[in-house]
Amino acid sequence: MSAERPDLMPLIVGYWKSMAVYAAASLGIADLLAAGPRSPAELAEATGTQAATLRRLLRALASDGVFAELPEGRFCLTPLASRLLSDAPDSQRAAAITNGEEHYRVWGEILFSLRTGKTAFEHVYGKPVFDWLAENPRAAALFDQTMTGVHGAETAAMLDAYDFSGLGTVADIGGGNGSMLIAILQRHPRLRGILFDRPHVVERARSRIAAAGLAERCQAEVGDFFQSVPSGADAYVLRHIIHDWNDNQSLTILSNCRQAMRPSAKLLLVEAVIPEGNAPCWAKYLDLTMLLIPGGQ
Repeated sequence: MSAERPDLMPLIVGYWKSMAVYAAASLGIADLLAAGPRSPAELAEATGTQAATLRRLLRALASDGVFAELPEGRFCLTPLASRLLSDAPDSQRAAAITNGEEHYRVWGEILFSLRTGKTAFEHVYGKPVFDWLAENPRAAALFDQTMTGVHGAETAAMLDAYDFSGLGTVADIGGGNGSMLIAILQRHPRLRGILFDRPHVVERARSRIAAAGLAERCQAEVGDFFQSVPSGADAYVLRHIIHDWNDNQSLTILSNCRQAMRPSAKLLLVEAVIPEGNAPCWAKYLDLTMLLIPGGQ
């Protein structure tokens, strides 16, 4: 290739790398290496794979810093590979699995969404994503874990940027498994919380809230934010909620929040903002994901 002519191939074959990461995440390779380096044969025995083919996977990933091959042929964790540990506070293992399974199939139907304006997820799976998750516990649990991993650093930044200390009660609308609300309540011991979400989500959130020792300060309520939201909170937080829905649906959610809010209450929206211009921006691809999966923007 000419030095003056840019090469598009890294973008064309980008899925090679994402699917290799998915395979390692699905097999739990990082967890198997947590105690120390292991050979491909040892890893293959533990994962039900072939040593020769597994080595080829690990060799490829090691070229990008995901795992490292030692001189004697064993493989070990690297800082990047440690993000695939199941028990890491900032684990991205669930994200790798979710993107390698449901999301990968959906992205394969991107032309459907571009031609119709409809969600590729519903085209592939037969129903809207959140309805599908309600019927698929494994995928729903992985989705929760993905959101926790993705939002961890964001939550810390939000807590540093916004002062919740003067509030009495914070309502987390569409709060998922409660990881953000738990972090807020742990930072502010006098604060009380309301987590609001769909029934199958709230069930998991209650367990997480109880495990954090916050059951007395945080109630989890079941409902549908297209119908109503709990009243009486001092602040309503919607993190990565509005981008899931079209304009009319978003207006319904926000209107229901407004009806529930006292005049002094605050509405806090946490969203990625897409800048003008051609600069690289992860949120531009997140926007495409919203088109393909929930139908938002």
